[in-house]
Amino acid sequence: MSDKSFPDEDRSPNAAFFNDDDPNIAYSRVWFYILKSQRKFFLKFSQTLKDHGLGDPSWYEILFEINLAGPDGKLMGELESKLLLPQYSLSRHVSRMEKAGLIRREYISDGRRKQVLFLTEEGDRRLDIVWPLYLGTLKTEMGPLLDTDEAYDLARFLLRLLP
Repeated sequence: MSDKSFPDEDRSPNAAFFNDDDPNIAYSRVWFYILKSQRKFFLKFSQTLKDHGLGDPSWYEILFEINLAGPDGKLMGELESKLLLPQYSLSRHVSRMEKAGLIRREYISDGRRKQVLFLTEEGDRRLDIVWPLYLGTLKTEMGPLLDTDEAYDLARFLLRLLP
C-alpha cells in the first residue's frame, strides 16, 4: 500500500464515499469490483449457455466473432487477439467446439500453424438460439441494477481498460 494520503479537505467525493485516505486505493477497488462482478454474474450466465449446448461462455464469444467474419472465416490468431484469450485456452475451446459440430477449421497451406475458423450450420443455428437467451440473462441480472444509459456508461468506461 502507498504511504500517500490526502488531507480531508482535499479528498474527492468518491474517496470520501469509500472512506479512503490513500487515493491509490481507487485502482484496487476497480480491480476487486471487476472480479466480484464477474463472479456474481458468471454462474447464472454460464448455466444458461450450458443448458443450450454451449460448454463455456467463451464459446458464445467465439461463435459471435466467427459469424462477424462472414464466409471468409476468422483466423485463429486474430480471434486470440480480439478475445484476449491465451492461445492454449482458445485451442482447447476450438477443439471442443469442433467436436461438438459448431465450427470447422481449415489449415492454411504453410503448415498447420495458421487456422481459419468457420461456423457450421449447427453453429449458426445455435448462435441464433442462444442470442436471445444471452441477452435475456444479462438483462434479468443487470437490468434491476443499471438502466440502459448507465449500462452504456459502464461499458464506455470499461473499454478504456482494454487494448
